[in-house]
Amino acid sequence: MTASGIISAIFIGAIIGALARLILPGRQPIGLLLTIAIGIIASVVGTAIAQKVGVATTDGVDWIELVFQIGLAVIGVAAASALMRKRAMRR
Repeated sequence: MTASGIISAIFIGAIIGALARLILPGRQPIGLLLTIAIGIIASVVGTAIAQKVGVATTDGVDWIELVFQIGLAVIGVAAASALMRKRAMRR
C-alpha cells in the first residue's frame, strides 16, 4: 500500500467512524483514535463484504458498499462503547 493509500484509508476511516458515532444515540466513551481505527476496519471489511455479495464497483459513489461500511462501523462503535462502559463500571 502506498503512502497516499494509507492517508486516504485514515481519512475515509475517520469519516466512517464519525458517521457511526453520529448515528448512535448518546455519548460514546471512546477516543478519536479508536473511532478512526474502527472506521478503517469497517471500511475494509465492508468493501470485502460488498464484493463478495456481488456489488459492482462503479466510477461514482458505491452507495450499497457505503451502507455496509457505516453499518459495520455502527456495530463496532457500539461494541467498543459497551466495553469501555463495562470497564469503567469495574473501577
